[in-house]
Amino acid sequence: MTSKLTSKTIDSLAKVDAKDWDACANPDGLPYSPFLTHDFLSALEQSGSAIPATGWKCQHILVHDAQGTLQGCLPLYLKGHSRGEFVFDQGWAEAYEQAGGRYYPKLLSGVPFTPISGRRLLLRGGVHDQEVAATLIEHAMALTLNYQLSSLHINFIDEGQLKYFDHPDLLLREGHQFQFENKGFKSFDDFLT
Repeated sequence: MTSKLTSKTIDSLAKVDAKDWDACANPDGLPYSPFLTHDFLSALEQSGSAIPATGWKCQHILVHDAQGTLQGCLPLYLKGHSRGEFVFDQGWAEAYEQAGGRYYPKLLSGVPFTPISGRRLLLRGGVHDQEVAATLIEHAMALTLNYQLSSLHINFIDEGQLKYFDHPDLLLREGHQFQFENKGFKSFDDFLT
């Protein structure tokens, strides 16, 4: 099926049908994520929060099958800084630049201003998910090379999707998040007790 898949880059979510995007972002049978919806990501663009002037240039990747049905998406941004990512790689940037490299711009897949783990490869769901995922990743890696960028970052990947990123040109960086879960506490004092 791979030869029947086509991929392209869009610079705004306004260029993709909301129902098609959402069918990939929140397919039946998987937990619903409001942060991956067309409405949420579009609101970040329309509000002026995630736009080129703020260092978030949309480079979303779409994969269609031979019938023209959207089978997968990758929310992706060309970034000129690391603000709003909740990954503190400024030390890496400084070291890279001291060694003579140019760390920015870079490509980032993640939800702007939202440190929520989740699916980054938005797959409609079906027997060809592996091929669609591979096409999304290869396209993102090709953009990184074509733009002569230092790196491609895919932040806060859902553990269930790690299998798609087993690629010789990709490195896994592990991080830790500390999350509070309210297990029925009625107040902060109740929590401390």
